[in-house]
Amino acid sequence: MKRFMLVLSAVVLTLSLNAVAQAAGGSARARLDAFATGLHSLTGHFSQTLTDINGHASKNSSGTLALQAPRQFRWDTLAPYQQTIVADGSRVWMYDPELEQVTVRVQSTEEAHSPLTVLTDLKQMDKNFKVVEQGEHDGLAWLRLSSTAKDPQFDYADLGFDANGLARMTFRDQLGSTTDIRFSGWQRNAPIPPATFNFVPPKGADVIGDAPVIDVQPLKD
Repeated sequence: MKRFMLVLSAVVLTLSLNAVAQAAGGSARARLDAFATGLHSLTGHFSQTLTDINGHASKNSSGTLALQAPRQFRWDTLAPYQQTIVADGSRVWMYDPELEQVTVRVQSTEEAHSPLTVLTDLKQMDKNFKVVEQGEHDGLAWLRLSSTAKDPQFDYADLGFDANGLARMTFRDQLGSTTDIRFSGWQRNAPIPPATFNFVPPKGADVIGDAPVIDVQPLKD
């Protein structure tokens, strides 16, 4: 579940199409600053590949995602298997239909040291990360984020931007495995039904974990 949390924290980065178009010739950091401004919600598609420490691509998957600042997201893997992860602001739920199992835990403060913060709170970026421009390759402008936490969840996360915003994200975990995620079909600030981020364990599913309900106050405009 930790790997899924890391992926979800990272992919919440997105774009403002108009702002990015204006900043398309700038640095990756300039593009990040441009597209993060005014972002409230996001939906899109992903495809990802997991490569082990020996360079062998072992897992490929694809699906959809929905995110809403500052702490709600939904990640639905649709192929080659089904899996759903929902963060409702106080808890994180992971549902595996094949196993008929739900894992739940409290949505913890460890997110303060994930790439999620560069979207929801840009002023925390330089506090929680070492940020380095990586130049351009593969047709994208790249920015590398390395956590300053004592026990980081990942070695680094590289964010790749094209003229339309965030196109790709690559991160390496503490075991040396690399996950490469490609994004498409972004829809910025489109209304998302509240039920998207509410998860009720299906009848008959085993629920594992200990996550007491936490009262989450609605965001104020």
